[in-house]
Amino acid sequence: MMQHLIILPVVLPLATGAMLLLNRQRNTRIRRNVGLLATALLVVIAIALVVKAASGEVDYYALGDWQPPFGIILVLDRLSALMVLLTSLLALACVIFASAGEDDQGSNFHGLFQLQLMGINGAFLTGDLFNLFVFFEVLLLASYALLVHGGGKPRIQASVHYVVLNLANSSLFLIAVGVLYGATGTLNMADMAMRIGAIEPERTGLVSAAALLLLVVFGVKAAILPLYFWLPRAYAAAPAPVAALFAIMTKVGVYAILRVYHLIFGEQAGPLAALEQPWVWWLSLATLAAAAIGVLAARDLRLMVSYLILVSVGTLLAGIGIRSPESVSALLYYLIHTTLVTGGLFLLAEMIGQERGKAGTRLVKGKPLRHANLLGLLFFLGAITVAGIPPLSGALGKVLLLSSTPEALRFWFWPILLSSGLCALIALSRAGSTLFWRSNEGETQDIVLSRRQLIGVSMLLGASPVIVALSGPIHAYTTATAEQLAQPRILIEAILIDSGEKP
Repeated sequence: MMQHLIILPVVLPLATGAMLLLNRQRNTRIRRNVGLLATALLVVIAIALVVKAASGEVDYYALGDWQPPFGIILVLDRLSALMVLLTSLLALACVIFASAGEDDQGSNFHGLFQLQLMGINGAFLTGDLFNLFVFFEVLLLASYALLVHGGGKPRIQASVHYVVLNLANSSLFLIAVGVLYGATGTLNMADMAMRIGAIEPERTGLVSAAALLLLVVFGVKAAILPLYFWLPRAYAAAPAPVAALFAIMTKVGVYAILRVYHLIFGEQAGPLAALEQPWVWWLSLATLAAAAIGVLAARDLRLMVSYLILVSVGTLLAGIGIRSPESVSALLYYLIHTTLVTGGLFLLAEMIGQERGKAGTRLVKGKPLRHANLLGLLFFLGAITVAGIPPLSGALGKVLLLSSTPEALRFWFWPILLSSGLCALIALSRAGSTLFWRSNEGETQDIVLSRRQLIGVSMLLGASPVIVALSGPIHAYTTATAEQLAQPRILIEAILIDSGEKP
């Protein structure tokens, strides 16, 4: 059983999603319980994978026993295990929240949700570029349908832009993969990393162009400037549990940049090594600055949280741009914090909007909230965490990133990162005062607070103090992960020597 553990994060949601879609006429309660059970089981599997990867060994699963570099493989290392666990924890909170009734506003929610999990987990575990493309398409197809769950004009309009942009992006992905396959003769990332250093000089320009095309593709997924304009509108329009799950979608792009450019274009790539670094560095700073302005300008709480996700994207990519083990360790710590907390803020925004009547999540005067004290406390926790106020996880993540910055880069990064935190604090303070102090028009609505919604929000926002309490073990894990990433030969030898190839 243990040898099949690596494939379970893909097979379990695939089987569950197919079963739920085939039995979509069944009772909502049955589909809901099946979705909850499968997602909880996914968390258990992900924890087992992290324990296995924590030993430092890189393991792989060859589908059909076709060995690499020819067969399809799933690779388990510290980074992929961490991302699968993060996805499953976020998904469990989202599906609990959705079980309060959001899942019943349209058809096939739980089936599509599981297929989306399959695509995300597959993207984190795959060991070759073409299957990275395939899993990107799986998660995108599911996200197209989830985005319009419940219907409504804003969701339809946002989905059109989302679909068109991602279809064009998929075409670029295929072109880049085709060029790299033509130049290296392989799609396996470990094998490609081995061959890229020995590539003929006349093909270097072609490979560089394909590598930069891949950066555009991953930049769209990660929502880097100037490719992020699709995100705020799409995320703000999506149903709350879907928007919260989408918090991990931009991290798929960040992960792809981290994986591909540290492995294929790592130290063994000769003149092609780290060719993405200057682009990622400057574009990350621009993303951070533009997103901070977006946070200040937002007049809707959901739109503001969408821009806060962009702030986190800029922060994470800056860590990649620095390209040191210390900065990668810091960005992984920050990534755990920001994914869970921004997901929780999307869910909390939905609960606040439900109690404000027609005003919803718009930052205007509205009806007073029936559960203002509890929701206000949760909002305060989320706001100070995401803005980076000590002693919570956002502050710790930013301190790690600031301290990992070389002196030559501090002139740009420090003021922009600290200013973005100040902008977030100002915007969230203004939003909080409008939502909780200035909303006094009319009577409170007779709304019963959903226990499942409260559990989902508390799980994600409550993760921040837990991350601080466990900061020692978490930082030790992310540091070891960064060191493993900085030595691509570990993964190359684990895959190619074990399969009989000579690296």
